[in-house]
Amino acid sequence: MIKDTVLGAESAMSAPRWRSLLFVPAHVPRFLETAHERGADGVILDLEDSVPQDHKGESRRQLSASVAKVGRKGASVLVRVNRGLCALAADLDAAVVAGVDALVLPKTDSAEWVSEIANAVSELERERNLPLGRIRFLAQIETPGALQRVAAIASAHPRMVAMALGPEDFSAAVGSAPEFDLLLTPNLFVLFAARAAGLLPLGFIGSIGEFSDTDKLRKAAAHARRLGFAGALAIHPAQVAIFNEAFSPSAQEVEWARDVVAAEKVAAAHGRGAFAFDGKMVDPPVIRRAREIIAMGPEAGRG
Repeated sequence: MIKDTVLGAESAMSAPRWRSLLFVPAHVPRFLETAHERGADGVILDLEDSVPQDHKGESRRQLSASVAKVGRKGASVLVRVNRGLCALAADLDAAVVAGVDALVLPKTDSAEWVSEIANAVSELERERNLPLGRIRFLAQIETPGALQRVAAIASAHPRMVAMALGPEDFSAAVGSAPEFDLLLTPNLFVLFAARAAGLLPLGFIGSIGEFSDTDKLRKAAAHARRLGFAGALAIHPAQVAIFNEAFSPSAQEVEWARDVVAAEKVAAAHGRGAFAFDGKMVDPPVIRRAREIIAMGPEAGRG
C-alpha cells in the first residue's frame, strides 16, 4: 500500500454537525427512497449487520446510486463497511466514490487497523481522482479490548472525525445486557478520548434498539448532551427528531450564550478577563461554553 503520509486540504475540514445519523439497510429500496425525508443530519448506508450475506453484492453494485438518493436534501452520506478483510476490500471498492462523506468502521480494535484502512482509501482516491482525505472515519468501539486502546484509536489518523460505542455488541462481548450501569463507563471512555482528539463523541447511555419508548429515549439523549455527547446513531426514523432536538440548544440557552458573549466584550474593553453576570462569575471556560452553544444554534449548518 502507498503510505498515506500527507492528506490534502480536505482533511482540515471543520467537524460536521451530526446530531442524528440514521442507519438505512443498503439493500431495501423503500428505505433508500425515503431516507432523505427523515430529517437526519446524516444517513448511514449499512453494508454490515443489517444486510444478509446474499444481498451484500447487489448492495455494493447499487451503492453509488444509493448515495445519490439518500443525499438529495443535503444530509451527510456515510457507509458502514464490514470488518472481515475480503468483505472490507469489496466494500471500500464500492464506497470510495463521490458523494460519500465518511465510512463507519465497525468493531474497530486498534489504531493500526484504522491506518491500514486509511491507506487503502487514499489509494482508491488517487486512482479515482477524488479529493485526497475528504472521506472521513467514524469508529465504533464494540469490545473491551478496543476500549483499552480507545485513545490511540481516536488519534490514529487525520481522517478520524467521530467515535461511538456500539452498546449492543459491547454488552454481548462482556456477557451482559445493555444496561445503564454497564454502559456508563465505556461511554465516558469514548467521550473523553474523542474530545481529547478533537473528534465528535456520539451516543447515549442505553440500548440503541429501544426506539418505541420515546420518553425514555428523550431523557437518555438529553442526559447524553449534558455529559458532552454531540449526537447519536439512530436505527429507526422515530429516533431522528428526538436526537435533533436533544442535541440542539434551547432558545433560552442560545439567548444566555449571546448575552454572555456580549457581556464579555464589554468586560474586555475594561480590561477584565472575568466578570459577574446574572449573579455568577464568568471566566474563559464559561465563555467557551457560550460560544459553543451559539455555534450549535438554529443558524448553524450541518457541516
